[in-house]
Amino acid sequence: MPDEKKSVGVADEKENVNPEAPSLEPLSVEETKKIIEAVLFASGHPVTFKKLSEVMGLSEEDIKNIVSDYKKEYDSALPRGIQLLILGNACQLVTKESYAGYIRNALGIREGGNLSKSTLETLAIIAYNQPVTRTYMDQVRGVDSAYAVGNLLERGLIECLGRMDVPGKPRLYGTTAAFLCSFGLSSIEELPPLELSSGENL
Repeated sequence: MPDEKKSVGVADEKENVNPEAPSLEPLSVEETKKIIEAVLFASGHPVTFKKLSEVMGLSEEDIKNIVSDYKKEYDSALPRGIQLLILGNACQLVTKESYAGYIRNALGIREGGNLSKSTLETLAIIAYNQPVTRTYMDQVRGVDSAYAVGNLLERGLIECLGRMDVPGKPRLYGTTAAFLCSFGLSSIEELPPLELSSGENL
């Protein structure tokens, strides 16, 4: 009788195994690429290499190498309507800008999401000097930047990175992965140099 109970217990454990749980068997590089592609497609927003490394059970360095290699395949393959972008410590699948008009028409999206001149000025100040406080932005622009900062936060182009360790502890702002994606950059280092009035570059 004890043996029967033991066998029933083993059977119960097997029945409780989640059939949808991911396999722990080692995956080939090609299979890993397909899984990463599926995750990025389903996500719809940037996914960090850290998150992908946790999902795949690989080091961040391995994930970066695999994604970089896969990006080369995307760039060199037959023309596609989507592209793989590397955005700092994250990556994302996005549609190509040249097809934006067709996408807007198909989905009924109205055009008109362009940033105003004042908002673009504020974004440039943040991008080239981050992390920065709103007081710094106001000083550079000579006007209040509250509306522009709020607009950029709402669009997800900037985020609060913390607070400065001074009286009042003002918020520090910096750009996001969405900013890199919107401007076709892989990192902040790819920003073009600022041209001074004298013609010199920063």
